[in-house]
Amino acid sequence: MEKKFIILILFITLLLGCEKNYTPKPRGFFRISFPEKTYIKFDSNKFPYQFEIPQYSEILHKKNNDGLFDINISFPDNKADIHITYKKISENSGLEKLEYLLEDSRTLAYKHSIKADAIEERLFINPASKVYGTIYLIEGNAASPMQFYLTDSVKHFLRGSFYIRDIPDIDSLRPVIEFIETDIIRLIETTSWN
Repeated sequence: MEKKFIILILFITLLLGCEKNYTPKPRGFFRISFPEKTYIKFDSNKFPYQFEIPQYSEILHKKNNDGLFDINISFPDNKADIHITYKKISENSGLEKLEYLLEDSRTLAYKHSIKADAIEERLFINPASKVYGTIYLIEGNAASPMQFYLTDSVKHFLRGSFYIRDIPDIDSLRPVIEFIETDIIRLIETTSWN
């Protein structure tokens, strides 16, 4: 009799315990807030290039012997960076020859094709400032949603890569990407050589 009573209590407890439906809470994402777009000129006599950057960004100088004019433009509130690399074009054969630099930029952009859904190339031409280049818009969960290079085809070669320091999840990061992409376009459009 005691066994039947214990089984009956366990059965009732099981029925009553499963009466409520449990719904798990959805995964949350970080809050994204954007400042007002205002720009300042990054113009240093020490650098062979100049352009406009957002006032809410920071310039960080890379500490390497190779790229004296390489910088990172950091967006600390959005965990994002634009890596800027500068090379002086050499007429001789070697790594600084224009053909090599162009192909290297294309190769680095297309390394993201493994995770990318699509890569769109847009030409940029500003004959007044002698700035020409290509912008690579990389769609999907790639580590770098945008890359570009700019050159005057004679002396200067500037390459930029946009990275977000977070797990690449295009659904949650799309607002940040779209916000900073407009800043990158402004940087490209205002680039000139010193």
